[in-house]
Amino acid sequence: MTTTQNETVASLLALVGLDASGDHPGLEALAVTEHRYLRDLKINVGNVLNSSQTLTKKETTLLALSVAVNEKYQPLIDSLTAMAKQEGASDAEITETTACTSLLSTNNVFYRFRHFVSKDYYQQTQPGIRMSIMMNPALGKEFFELMSLAVSAVNGCELCVRSHEESVLKHGSTEARVFDAVRLAAVIKGLITVL
Repeated sequence: MTTTQNETVASLLALVGLDASGDHPGLEALAVTEHRYLRDLKINVGNVLNSSQTLTKKETTLLALSVAVNEKYQPLIDSLTAMAKQEGASDAEITETTACTSLLSTNNVFYRFRHFVSKDYYQQTQPGIRMSIMMNPALGKEFFELMSLAVSAVNGCELCVRSHEESVLKHGSTEARVFDAVRLAAVIKGLITVL
């Protein structure tokens, strides 16, 4: 790896609070072959975490954390948790990020099944999935819905994406904010793929 590739990997990992001395074979493979995607990935991650016009730094970090939790990538969960705390996130907000992600992972599987099969019995039978966390979230209703939308987009549940997009707009959000949140989730998912 050249010095330039080493610096690109190190600066990319620094964006998400990861140590460059760790084992990152996917990134190293990109760096060794001087693949231009490595630079693109660094720019994309930097843009979604640091250049949003509609999301605060705390919100971007919590949204990134929700994707890391969803993808079960512990090193990134740990680093983003620390970064979220530095940005003022409370323990309740961080814990609720994990809870929201877990609930949405559950709902995304269930409602995606309902949508795919589309039989009356499945549509009319009560899900029996408790969702009391959605009633009075520590994150606030609008941001909880935004996070729910981002996780649903990552998990590919059309019904949940449509429902949460509608709900987040009803809670005062904007399409620009929705766009930024989903783009952030997509980029962090892509980053985890090569970590």
